[in-house]
Amino acid sequence: MKYVNATAILPEKLIEEIQKYVQGETIYIPKPEGTYQRWGTRSGGRKLIDDRNRAIKTAFLCGSSIDQLAVEHCLSVETIKKIVYTK
Repeated sequence: MKYVNATAILPEKLIEEIQKYVQGETIYIPKPEGTYQRWGTRSGGRKLIDDRNRAIKTAFLCGSSIDQLAVEHCLSVETIKKIVYTK
């Protein structure tokens, strides 16, 4: 999270109005809801996990056991079950 001094970006009147409620504190101003992105979208992490899960499902359908997949992908048996049994 990046911090910016309010005096550098906000009009003086708005700062005076905010100071009626908060002085010398750090406040968080969230993004509008329509601009949220899913986790990992920007970094590519989501795509990597989706690709891994697809490969696990394919290997399971081709005959690999859940225990074998857990060892190969360094995941718990329960996690592998969640991956292979979800649609």
